Amino acid sequence: MKKSELAKKVARKHSIETGAAADSMDRLVNEIVRALRRGEEANLPGLGKLIPGKHWAFQQESDER
Repeated sequence: MKKSELAKKVARKHSIETGAAADSMDRLVNEIVRALRRGEEANLPGLGKLIPGKHWAFQQESDER
């Protein structure tokens, strides 16, 4: 899925402008990258977390809780 398609879906779901949805997505991605560059994990609720290091890794959450 392309960013523009995702922004349209987010905009429709939340009744906001497509541009505002795209801006929010950009801010989110930038915050994740900044956290990783600071050496912090970036948690993605319901999906898992990105772990910083020499080679970034993705750790998926288990469905068991």
